[in-house]
Amino acid sequence: MKQKYGMVIDLHKCVGCGACDLACKSENNTPDGISWSNHINETTGIFPNVKYTYMPTLCNHCEDAPCVRSCPTAAMYKDSDTDMTLHAADKCIGCKSCILACPYDVISYNDRQPHTNHRTSDSLVVGGTFSTKELGDKTDTPYPYYNGERGKTYPAIRSKGVVEKCNFCDHRVKAGLLPFCVDSCPADARIFGNLNDENSAPSKLLAKYPAEVLQAHKGTKPKVFYIRKFNKL
Repeated sequence: MKQKYGMVIDLHKCVGCGACDLACKSENNTPDGISWSNHINETTGIFPNVKYTYMPTLCNHCEDAPCVRSCPTAAMYKDSDTDMTLHAADKCIGCKSCILACPYDVISYNDRQPHTNHRTSDSLVVGGTFSTKELGDKTDTPYPYYNGERGKTYPAIRSKGVVEKCNFCDHRVKAGLLPFCVDSCPADARIFGNLNDENSAPSKLLAKYPAEVLQAHKGTKPKVFYIRKFNKL
């Protein structure tokens, strides 16, 4: 049976620490201003009857992905082995059709060459500290922090004029590992696996608890599920 990877987020376990956001940025070399892993904060009501909602967000890797349907060059596509929604940066023409089609606001566009602020020749203290360019050159890394593993299945640094989004850390999944946001969650609130396997961890949780997805009325069939919600959005 074909694999269908998805994620369950247990909101009773999530502590809102943001470790998933930081892990994603460091693993995938995303530039300033672009976050593949993000969150929704919402405060409603009037004191003392106030409710606070924190929901981690990422690409939903929809079964019926509107970004895939709208892409004129097939840069957005469904992986045949994992059913993950991936992006071929070399095919992307930067038309932003996928951004307009996505109802979840999880696709970003590089309107400038990424990380140029980390390749300056200016030193904090002239003659006393390294510039970011000198530091990168001496450590053989293009930026102060750089994960070369990202480049195994996808450009390690995406260029100006293309879009970016979460790809479930496909380079790790194809090596038999978990997405780094899952590995880095201190509360084990993120559970990842094959939804077509009834014995997988996410399948067991979905059988045990009622689950919700974001904007179910859009009909995109998201594969990121939320269980044990405290409040309704």
